Amino acid sequence: MKISKNTVVTVEYTLSDAQGNVIEEGNEPMVYLHGGYENTLPKIEAALDGQDQGYQIEIQLEPEDAFGEYDADLVKVEPRNRLPSPLEVGMQFEGVPDNEDDSESEEELIFTVTDVTDEKVVLDGNHPLAGIALRFKLHVKEVRLATEEEVKHEHVHDSYGHHEEDDDDEDGGGNEYRTHVIH
Repeated sequence: MKISKNTVVTVEYTLSDAQGNVIEEGNEPMVYLHGGYENTLPKIEAALDGQDQGYQIEIQLEPEDAFGEYDADLVKVEPRNRLPSPLEVGMQFEGVPDNEDDSESEEELIFTVTDVTDEKVVLDGNHPLAGIALRFKLHVKEVRLATEEEVKHEHVHDSYGHHEEDDDDEDGGGNEYRTHVIH
């Protein structure tokens, strides 16, 4: 079966930087619904479109085609008391970036704690791979038709037909950071 709209694709992958340094070897394969549902990077989807099980390719994505350019405006210094304790470098929180222009959407980002002092915390809202050209080695392990429910929900369900659990915590806290740890 060829990879096309509304197929579920299982891909083994290795992710490296442009110099070939391995960033991640997918211990678990990536499984996504093909067809423009934003379940994987568009350039990966384009490279796999029309291919069969067993297909292998190595592609390089520039930052604008992967996780974007690094945005220094997404680095925030916050008072220590705005975040929960205990707090350590590497923890991640959901939050809304401060916008001077209220017309911009208030899309929540994941902020990573990059530094902690007694009074201040540095939070970085950039994706950890922002600003980096990436190489993906991809090997298609399986292609199957998506179920009606997967197409309706625009993502793959687990082998039991369930969704992954979504955390739809509503706290309406303006520009505050959620108090639950993501990572």
